[in-house]
Amino acid sequence: MPSNAQRLAARNAPPGFPVMRQRWSGLLFLHWPIDATMIQERLPKGLHVDTHEGQAWLGVVPFFMDRVRPTGLPPVPWLSWFMELNLRTYVHDDAGNPGVWFFSLDCNQPVAVEIARRAFHLPYQHATMRSRRLSNGVQYFSHRKTANSLEAEYIYQFPKETRPAEEGSLEWFLVERYLLFSSNPAGEIFCGRVHHAPYQIAPAQCERWSTEPIRANGYPVPKEPPPSMWVASPVDVRIYPLRRI
Repeated sequence: MPSNAQRLAARNAPPGFPVMRQRWSGLLFLHWPIDATMIQERLPKGLHVDTHEGQAWLGVVPFFMDRVRPTGLPPVPWLSWFMELNLRTYVHDDAGNPGVWFFSLDCNQPVAVEIARRAFHLPYQHATMRSRRLSNGVQYFSHRKTANSLEAEYIYQFPKETRPAEEGSLEWFLVERYLLFSSNPAGEIFCGRVHHAPYQIAPAQCERWSTEPIRANGYPVPKEPPPSMWVASPVDVRIYPLRRI
């Protein structure tokens, strides 16, 4: 299991140059507890479930991506602004490096979906997505372009007063993640790094949420509201190249 020192070290910018830059905003983190064995059986060899006080978690995260572009190039209006809804869990590798494992990432930018699949080996899915600004929040819709999919809807407020997550807390374990893991059809595992300022978070005022990403990925649908709900202020993000582990 990763130590707090390893978790803190992941915040540091890695050596080398980022390949992409982007901004994440409208971040909503919804989490439900889940049996760790149900997660582990879907992970590739070499990755292990990461737990907080013995509990594994499944997260649904809708947000907006903007100014997405390769480092050194300007954003393109029709290409650099889009939405993403992901289903994720938390893992570590054999060396104890903590990160995120994505079960799916729904996105309404077709070019971004294809690039992410090929360059980062991530399970991006084409989706129809739209949003409507509210007085201090957003109504967020996503409908994956696959058979038997259902529309997901989220209504939540943007944060007013925020703070960093307290080290060692559940929210710190869930949101402060700077590594992602992915795998290709050959079973090779890759690790990617992102770097941004620590999240400034607040308890979410979430009027409506959906468990559709959980259902669509074949996990039991929770009957209770998510016991962990947080929103975060926007962050500017640097994306670093994948490396095979």
